[in-house]
Amino acid sequence: MTQAPIARFTRLRHATFTSPDPERLLDYYRGVIGLGLVARDGDRIFLASDSEQLSLVIEPGDAALSSIAFEISPEVQIEALGAALKQADLRPELRSDPLPGVSRLLSFTDPEGTRFELIQSWTPTPAQERIGGLAVAKLGHVALRTPDPKAASEFYAKVMGLRVSDWIEDRFVFMRSGFEHHTLNFALAPGRGLHHFAFELRGPDHMHRACDHLARHKLPVLWGPVRHGPGHNTAIYHRNPDGHLVELFHDLDRMVDEELGYFEPRPWHRDRPQRPKIWVGLPRDVWGMPPRRLNARSSRVSAIMT
Repeated sequence: MTQAPIARFTRLRHATFTSPDPERLLDYYRGVIGLGLVARDGDRIFLASDSEQLSLVIEPGDAALSSIAFEISPEVQIEALGAALKQADLRPELRSDPLPGVSRLLSFTDPEGTRFELIQSWTPTPAQERIGGLAVAKLGHVALRTPDPKAASEFYAKVMGLRVSDWIEDRFVFMRSGFEHHTLNFALAPGRGLHHFAFELRGPDHMHRACDHLARHKLPVLWGPVRHGPGHNTAIYHRNPDGHLVELFHDLDRMVDEELGYFEPRPWHRDRPQRPKIWVGLPRDVWGMPPRRLNARSSRVSAIMT
């Protein structure tokens, strides 16, 4: 009999980053990405999307990803979940009123040291200013580096209920928490850390405007526009002021019925129906320049994606 996951992740909600220059990063998210300031709490900065959902938290420190937050079912008894996480030696911590719009938050640390936050019963967090920039739809996914993608995928499947959507050989695994192709990824690398994170755009016109907008802000597009094979999203990549790789995307594959086990049919699919698979060899992208043509700095970051 298969053991049920301890906690089933549903929606990706927000991420927390530390930055040596939080104000500079705030200017970037306001003026380029299009998030709005919700509130400040001492040195902490809270940013929301135009749909009034908390998307990012910025804190002072070295440039790094601090935590990733997922929403879980309101049916879950959070105290019982905390006890189960403690029994699994995942060091849970329950906090009250930790963030705007969040009354309770249960955090834990995974076996490789990444902190995750689980939330329920959120309320809208409108920005206290006019949203500018690109006004992205939401935070779409986070990709992490790991020395063992297979072990990471097994842990998050068994313990957190994520499902494998695709592999790139044995080096990059895409995992979904809901119907979207991926919300959490793991890429082969010597140690744990951030690989990239992504914001969803609203469609092709928004992608066009995003390219122009990045150019006006002198932020080079490092890769793309490209339509990927795994996930089939159209994407571009650039770096934020702290040097993190940021993806902007639209048209991500969806598995609207887990029982059927295939992704919603799209005209650009080569496999019919498109099911989770292992992608081997090149080219994998439907169209676009290959990442090996990036400059030396960005190719080092993106090599695992090829």
